[in-house]
Amino acid sequence: MHIDSRLPKGISVLNPYRNSSDVLTWSDAFYERFYSDTKKRRMILGINPGRLGAGQTGIPFTDTKRLYERFGLGSSENQVHETSSAYIYRMIDAFGGAELFYSRFLVSSICPLGFVAQNNGKYLNYNYYDSEQLQKAVTPFIVRCMEEQLLWPIERDVVYCLGTGKNLKFLTKLNSTYGWFGRIVSLEHPRYIMQYKLGQIDAYIAKYLIEFGTS
Repeated sequence: MHIDSRLPKGISVLNPYRNSSDVLTWSDAFYERFYSDTKKRRMILGINPGRLGAGQTGIPFTDTKRLYERFGLGSSENQVHETSSAYIYRMIDAFGGAELFYSRFLVSSICPLGFVAQNNGKYLNYNYYDSEQLQKAVTPFIVRCMEEQLLWPIERDVVYCLGTGKNLKFLTKLNSTYGWFGRIVSLEHPRYIMQYKLGQIDAYIAKYLIEFGTS
């Protein structure tokens, strides 16, 4: 998995699969456990991997803390916490647990690789839509990855988009062009909920569960 296009100056690709042999071991074990069948699933699409979540583990919305505590992968040392991962696994528990949840849904991202920008010597998360130039550069990669994933047993009647703003707008545009899904259901992104609506977390989880068909 790689991006061929030239990216804007100061933006780098976050590709955990190339940077760590551990990531390949963890992701292989995870997908073998939850997806080694031919059952159809609906897709849940985030934005792109972040430094503290899938950028560390290769598994969407799964940080090293959840990876070790939930699945016994990785190590108890140097664990990294991502707020989006904390929300997703709290929601998964409310849904009925990981085995049930992953038997019904494939969690992915509109852009399967993430990005970082360097600022005063520090690397910060950067989303594919944070600049028009980056979005244009990675669109062919996004389309290619989506069409590859849709070769898997995916239910196409509906897709769930995490993010009600730019992520939804971009997916809607692509879907109108390529006709991938019958309809798009948008849900507030976990990071937004954890940062701005933490006091209402149970209400947002209930909303997720309703849309996912459990309530």
